[in-house]
Amino acid sequence: MTPERYRRIRQMLAMRQPDLTVCLERVHKPHNLAAMMRNCDAAGAHHVHVVWNTRHEIRTGTSVGAQNWLKLHSHKSTADALASLKTQGMQVLVTHLSEQAVDFRRIDYTRPTAIWFGQERTGATPEAVAAADQQIIIPMLGMTQSLNVSVAGALILYEAQRQRQLAGLYNQPRLEEAECQRILFEGGYPKLKTLCRIKGLDYPQIDDEGQILASDAWWQRMQQDGRVKP
Repeated sequence: MTPERYRRIRQMLAMRQPDLTVCLERVHKPHNLAAMMRNCDAAGAHHVHVVWNTRHEIRTGTSVGAQNWLKLHSHKSTADALASLKTQGMQVLVTHLSEQAVDFRRIDYTRPTAIWFGQERTGATPEAVAAADQQIIIPMLGMTQSLNVSVAGALILYEAQRQRQLAGLYNQPRLEEAECQRILFEGGYPKLKTLCRIKGLDYPQIDDEGQILASDAWWQRMQQDGRVKP
């Protein structure tokens, strides 16, 4: 990894918002998941939660590698996802068309926030709607009353970004260093990342120039197949 790439990744990580996330509940179109991950990366959200109906492969062509810079959390049920978010003290906002829903711009996104999106055709489940702290809508002036889930996600995430920038939440690093080190290694040394998983090796530390800090024993394990050089 070059020093320039190291600094670029560090700059990105310094603006990550660990307490801003989205949850996709049984979204069944793979390109929507990939597009939402790209939205999250662009807005500085770091975590993405997914309640899987049938797990799909992420379409890398749509996400353009965004999944490499995010943390994806998979949940087997709506209840599991809600419990995870509530345990972190997040307000859960569900996109849902109802009389109780408010304009998404009226929400305070500087609070720890999870934005919940339901399945493309049927929307969020009654369980998710009942458990949410607030229902939100995107006002529409035309004949249609819904947007593509990834488009809706982009609008809401950028409102959250706007509020957080005004509050100065992007001015100081907020991501734990251990998570930064994971992403630096995986993003800077993707081939070695794969070998670490194959060989069962822990990730090494990355120094301030983007170079690997590892013991001789670690490198010896890496070089056992004769293809890796320090």
